[in-house]
Amino acid sequence: MSTRIAVLDDYQGVARGCADWDQLGPDVEVDFWSDHIDDPAVLIHRLAGYEVVVAMRERTPFPAETLAGLTDLRLLVTTGPFNAVIDVDAAAEHGVVVCGTGGSRQPTVELTWALILAVTRGIPAEDAAIRRGDWQVGLGPELEGKTLGLCGLGFIGSAVARIGQAFGMPTIAWSENLTAERAAEFDTQLVTKAELFAQSDVLSVHLVLGPRTRGIVAAADLARMKPTSYLVNTARAPLVVEADLIEALEGGQIAGAALDVFDVEPLPADHAFRRLPNVVVTPHIGYVTRESYEVFYGDAVDDIAGYLAGAPRRVIRPSRR
Repeated sequence: MSTRIAVLDDYQGVARGCADWDQLGPDVEVDFWSDHIDDPAVLIHRLAGYEVVVAMRERTPFPAETLAGLTDLRLLVTTGPFNAVIDVDAAAEHGVVVCGTGGSRQPTVELTWALILAVTRGIPAEDAAIRRGDWQVGLGPELEGKTLGLCGLGFIGSAVARIGQAFGMPTIAWSENLTAERAAEFDTQLVTKAELFAQSDVLSVHLVLGPRTRGIVAAADLARMKPTSYLVNTARAPLVVEADLIEALEGGQIAGAALDVFDVEPLPADHAFRRLPNVVVTPHIGYVTRESYEVFYGDAVDDIAGYLAGAPRRVIRPSRR
């Protein structure tokens, strides 16, 4: 009897070509699913009979209720080293091993700067204007001398800071645990949260999502920003209160926003971010590069091979053990 593997949320249909799935042998059957399933009941029905599931990052949640319904599941592989929407403790209780993969944070750094340049110089609008026969429809600011604010100065935030400094931007930063000494290592000034929002011309969010950071950017913070400033979020959508950001953008409270992450993904067809002219959006592609996918899926195949041999690799341990 063959081992059935489901590869979920393969939006672009590239998972098969990013790894050597044939190395798993002839007794393995791999199905690649390009659609996204929101309904847990439909997902449970879809995955009936699958012993192994490969999840692409956090596109599909696996809470305790869903895991309880996946009675055939024994190995759940998430691309990336961790996954905030998989209940690892519940998986362990149901006899499901959870494994991760390697990955790179550099693509998110690069996309952050692509979005900063796109929103400040109005690149999508200028591109659209040329395609409809118009010419020069906007007037964007120069970045040199403008203040770059980092909400979070970890690996990604500090890398974004270095690039900003190459543009001639003074850099400031804040997070709950950031020290002046740590900020100084990256030629960045530690400020208070209020100062960060008040002084930044471009404010980029780079925090890890958790109970303390969920909704950490809200209406009061956005109200402190300059009307000429821009907010960029390539981290996690729930760090920013979406309704408050929409209100600030609709009211001209800030000049614009560039976003790669959203509360609901894929972004609903009638969502405000699809129509607001001062918003640049990308479909959560911070990690979506060929190199990243080759690591993700290559390691996923390696995880599965280890599991089939009785020695799972890159196991994510439950917190209660």
